[in-house]
Amino acid sequence: MSDRLTEFRQFREKMNARIHESGNLDIKRFFALDSRAYEDGALPVKTKELLGLVASLVLRCDDCVTYHIVRCREEGVTRDEFFETFNVALVVGGSITIPHLRRAVATLDEVEQM
Repeated sequence: MSDRLTEFRQFREKMNARIHESGNLDIKRFFALDSRAYEDGALPVKTKELLGLVASLVLRCDDCVTYHIVRCREEGVTRDEFFETFNVALVVGGSITIPHLRRAVATLDEVEQM
């Protein structure tokens, strides 16, 4: 894993732990709800991660885009599937998503080197 992706994952895990340490029940419930939303159900995990990637690109959240690219790759998403997903996000989000699309492709290149 690249240094950037390793640092991203470590920071995310560290800060999630710090957030959970607060003991705030509502935050814990939200995190649990988020985790459960991406479990296998009527839609497989792979599809849900691709949906999360589209939403993240449209909402222009680079951290979320990185997270979902890594998860999608772990779920076996191919480069062609990524680019079809990127296209859906571009159509939905419009040209304002292009800078995030550029960073998403750079992240995908990084992930593919792992």
